[in-house]
Amino acid sequence: MRATLVLGILLVLAGGYILVQGFSVTTNREVLDVGPLQASVSEKKAVPTWVGGVGVAAGLVLIIAGAGAGKKLRA
Repeated sequence: MRATLVLGILLVLAGGYILVQGFSVTTNREVLDVGPLQASVSEKKAVPTWVGGVGVAAGLVLIIAGAGAGKKLRA
């Protein structure tokens, strides 16, 4: 398998997961640090679903390009 095909398949799978299940990222931010007193906030941010659509589209393009490159090399 070509690297382009593998990367394309991974992008399609990751993009499909984001489209179907959704994905969020949690970040920790320190808001107060006074002597021994510390406070932090955990923020959960959702990844937009359009990112999954772009991932699927880019993956399909890479799969098609990888399959086309393999046919050219064999000819």
